Amino acid sequence: MPLNCRINAASHSRDKDLIGLNLHERTTTMQTGQKIKEIRTRLGMTQQELALKAKVNLRTIQRIENGEVIPRSYTLKIIASVLNIEAAELFDLNLLESEQETPKRHKAMLIWLHLGAIFFLPSFLIWFFEKEHDLDIKHHGADVINFQLSMLAILLPCLFFPGLPQLIALFTIIVILINTIRVITGKSYHYPLAARILGHK
Repeated sequence: MPLNCRINAASHSRDKDLIGLNLHERTTTMQTGQKIKEIRTRLGMTQQELALKAKVNLRTIQRIENGEVIPRSYTLKIIASVLNIEAAELFDLNLLESEQETPKRHKAMLIWLHLGAIFFLPSFLIWFFEKEHDLDIKHHGADVINFQLSMLAILLPCLFFPGLPQLIALFTIIVILINTIRVITGKSYHYPLAARILGHK
């Protein structure tokens, strides 16, 4: 289950850039990337395969292997698990940032992604900043935004019909709340009438 729940970024990248690190930290970071690359290559695994199995963005794997960032501890543990080794073999865990990328946080982000659809902007911002680093948020976000845009397209022509816009708004809110509850309880969600504007690729 931990492999299916992870968070990798919350802005351009939640992995820590090397700006401001001392020489030892930079060296250790580069060694970590080299170790990951060596083990991955020994296992006959491509960067794309590692990214898919660890459920992180391909660019994240590339940056880590190139020593461009210090990976979050949770990200590193997932990669280590996929490579069948201990995270401590890759990095000095005391050098990593505090444990913030947890399954609980990941689920919280998904909940706010769906619930925020009532106001549109929160969901869009979460999707926009997270989509390249988190497949779940990319897929959920696309579905949420597709539903929002579809309901807006339905709403606009109905603005001149008294009572109809309110019914459409009420329907939209009910669907969002139901799907938010389903995400909270770990069930699959469904957005009816949603056109496929944004894809999952």
